[in-house]
Formats: sequence, C-alpha cells, structure tokens
Amino acid sequence: MAEPTRRRGKGRQDDGRSADQLFDRELDHLPPEVRWREWMNRVEATIFAASEPVGRETLARIVGRSCSIDLLIDDIREELRGRPYDLVAVAGGWKHLTRPAYADAIRAAVGASERTVDLTHSEVLVLMCVAYFQPITRGELSSFFGKEISRDLIGHLRGAKLIASGPRSPTPGAPYTYVTTKEFLLEFGLDTLRDLPDFEALEDAGLLSKDKLLAGEVLPEFSID
Repeated sequence: MAEPTRRRGKGRQDDGRSADQLFDRELDHLPPEVRWREWMNRVEATIFAASEPVGRETLARIVGRSCSIDLLIDDIREELRGRPYDLVAVAGGWKHLTRPAYADAIRAAVGASERTVDLTHSEVLVLMCVAYFQPITRGELSSFFGKEISRDLIGHLRGAKLIASGPRSPTPGAPYTYVTTKEFLLEFGLDTLRDLPDFEALEDAGLLSKDKLLAGEVLPEFSID
C-alpha cells in the first residue's frame, strides 16, 4: 500500500524549515562592502516593487540585524541624486516618488495621476482643520466656520479616503469624530502628522489664526463657500 502523500504547509520546505529561516539576511560570508551593497539592492527592489510605502519592520526582514536601515536609505538616496525620482519617507514608510520638477512632463505623457484628488476650497479648509484638531466632530467643524459643514462635504473627503471616523466624542449624543488617514499622509507627501506646517509659522505668515478658529471666526479669505 502506497504511503499517503503528505501535504506541505504553506511557506515550508521539505526539511520542515520555513522559507524565512532559509532566507539569508545576515550574508556573513560576504565582505562588508559587498554585503552592504546587497542589502541596498534588496531594500531598493522591495520598495520599487511595492504599491504602498514600505515600513521599517518590513525592510528589517531582508537585512542583517546589525544593519542601520536609516543609513542604508541615505546611501540609496545619495545614489539617486540627479535622477528624476527619489526615495521619500511618506505615510510611515518609504516610497519611490518622481521629483516635482517632472510633474508637467508626466502629465503631458500619461495624464493626471489616478491618485490626484480634486478638492474645493471649502474641502481643503475643512481637511486642514481635521488635520490640526483631530479627533473632531462635524459640529465642532461647523462652529469653527460659523456655518454648518454639510454631510456631503464630509462624505466627499471620506470617499477620497482622506478622513475616516475616529472615536465617539464624549459630548452629549456621542457623535462620531473624524481623523485623517494614511492616504492623507500619502496624498500630501507627509511621513507623519508631525510634518504638518507648524501652527505658529502659519499664523506668522497670516494664513491661519488659531484664536479666530477657536472663536468660530474665519479670516475673510478663508470663508466657507
């Protein structure tokens, strides 16, 4: 009687070891310079192949434990100097992005990016307030601008995946709050919310007044349509 064929587990080899265990991260057999170059190639290839920003934890799986990912990224970016694209920290990871100087050429060749979000002036203002004051309710946004912020406006920002529902507010009725998303960071080229322009700098430039916003007043040039 033939011995039943044993099913191999996903990601397992014949000797029972996982594919991860067989993958050589350390490359101890290589000279230091060659090892560093191989790590650089692995990291750049992984980021190039990914459709979303690649985080530190993911990259740590393909390089040695002693490897500094930040130094590795710095060396890759140095080699890309002068190229029409760069390796950019965005949305908590790294992603290949073309340089702004070539935006017109890209649009002329292939049209606008599918990721381009068309926002009205009002939507930009509301999104700005969500970014700076999140988590924030629709009622609180309405009080900022002295005019009700419509569900349609919020719905468009949600549909564009720039904002999402946050925790329920502790105020009466427990309304939903709104927060920005990873897509918001990606759309505006931010690594984290800490990369938003400093509030004081915006006030100094006359672009935003925190006191007026909190008092329910908006500068004339920023009035909601």
